Amino acid sequence: MRRVTLFINGTSKNGKVVAVYGTLSDLLSVASNKLGIKASCLYNGKGGLIDDIALIRDDDVLYVSEGDPFIDPQNEAKGSSDQHGAHTDWLTLNIGGRLFTTTRSTLVSKEPESMLAHMFREKDVWGNKQDEHGAYLIDRSPEYFEPILNYLRHGQLIINEGINIRGVLEEARFFGIEQLAEQLEVAIKNTQPPEDHSPLSRKEFVRFLLATPTKSELRCQGLNFSGADLSRLDLRYINFKMANLSRCNLSHANLCCSNLERADLSGANLDGANLQGVKMLCSNAEGASLKGCNFEDPSGLKANLEGANLKGVDMEGSQMTGINLRVATLKNAKLKNCNLRGATLAGTDLENCDLSGCDLQEANLRGSNVKGAIFEEMLTPLHMSQSVR
Repeated sequence: MRRVTLFINGTSKNGKVVAVYGTLSDLLSVASNKLGIKASCLYNGKGGLIDDIALIRDDDVLYVSEGDPFIDPQNEAKGSSDQHGAHTDWLTLNIGGRLFTTTRSTLVSKEPESMLAHMFREKDVWGNKQDEHGAYLIDRSPEYFEPILNYLRHGQLIINEGINIRGVLEEARFFGIEQLAEQLEVAIKNTQPPEDHSPLSRKEFVRFLLATPTKSELRCQGLNFSGADLSRLDLRYINFKMANLSRCNLSHANLCCSNLERADLSGANLDGANLQGVKMLCSNAEGASLKGCNFEDPSGLKANLEGANLKGVDMEGSQMTGINLRVATLKNAKLKNCNLRGATLAGTDLENCDLSGCDLQEANLRGSNVKGAIFEEMLTPLHMSQSVR
């Protein structure tokens, strides 16, 4: 007894082994039952039509048709492979002279909307140039492309030491790999040192002072000293312009000829400080304490506080001969027993200011606001010519 293996025409799967007996019609009837089709003709492996059962040998492989022409199962399998496995074929990329070998699916699956996916999803659609060995030429940096290819392979961002992460970011943007670009941007942000706005301490500042020659200008413009203890330090000629000195302890400090222009001194303690020739134009010293300060320079260099905000300051007993307080705000300030000889107070807001016991000889108060100001126990009489409102 002979036996044969039957397959549906054009396929090489799910075959049936049957015994051959009787006539060709008997074999077609068995094939119909086994394969679930209406068998009408048989072909051998080379596509030859079998019209006599005597032509069938033992262990032959036959293809059963419902009347359609013979279809070579090998061609069908190849076409199916091209259709379903096109993305598994291997490619070699020449990136800036360095070769990378990968699969088509690696380039198209992870980021389907990227430039690489569009370049290699279908063969030769973009007309990609190839070198003499068939590698696809791409004029980009190989060291920055390698982390991108590894990301497409396993989905993890791994960058070896010595590779600039910003270069990888630019390559990711070039190839349109958006998810990777977002990860790189976050990684770059995390590697940057956080902005440090914490105030400088006394210890840190003393270190700066000791490392700076006395004749050199120490630039502290815009620095944050909020709440620091700088009392009794030699701070002569230092540039504190626009620095934050709020609530700072500067008592008995030597600030001779320092630049405090537009600095924030609100709530600071400057009791007993040496402020000879200091520049405090437009500074904010609201609520600060300046009791017993010395603004008077024997050489004639005058302290300049023009336009300063001195609301509510306590300057009791300070030496302020020749000081410039033009258009400054001294509302509710305490200036008891201050020496203001020859001071410029033109346009100054002295509303509710306590000037008891002050020496205002030759002081210029023209245009100043003295509403509610207290002028008791004056050392020298205040002439009307000094204050014209």
